[in-house]
Amino acid sequence: MVRVLFVCLGNICRSPMAEAVFRHKVKEAGLENKIEVDSAGTASWHTGKQPHHGTRGKLDTLEISYDGMRARQVNEKDFETFDYVLAMDEQNILDIEDIYSFDKKKLHFGKLMDIVENPKEVNVPDPYFTGNFDYTYELVSEACDALLKKIKTEHKING
Repeated sequence: MVRVLFVCLGNICRSPMAEAVFRHKVKEAGLENKIEVDSAGTASWHTGKQPHHGTRGKLDTLEISYDGMRARQVNEKDFETFDYVLAMDEQNILDIEDIYSFDKKKLHFGKLMDIVENPKEVNVPDPYFTGNFDYTYELVSEACDALLKKIKTEHKING
């Protein structure tokens, strides 16, 4: 089982959108028994809350499920459990590195947009502040396609 964790600041906008979108793509590829997906935030402000109404609205429009998703804070165990820990921006990376110590050689740790060849952005802008959930979806969807291709290739998973 390949395990993927998406991380943003509060775990209500970007990372749950990435979790839902990637889960959807994994299911469409018939790989839900081979790839596990989750999301978390570097801060605990929204723990237990549903994704932001803007994220839910965008996902509803696209008929992408977010059922059962609740915000949580990233924790030490995540760095032992997950094979990929992908942050939405540079500040998330710095926050994680400030709080947690882990062996970066044992997992793929970096920014989500680093997986995209010639990305439009190096960071996924936070729609909590920008209000642009469509653009966040555009970036996340492109990155999730690249991530699925990468995982299928690196882990020799067919679907």
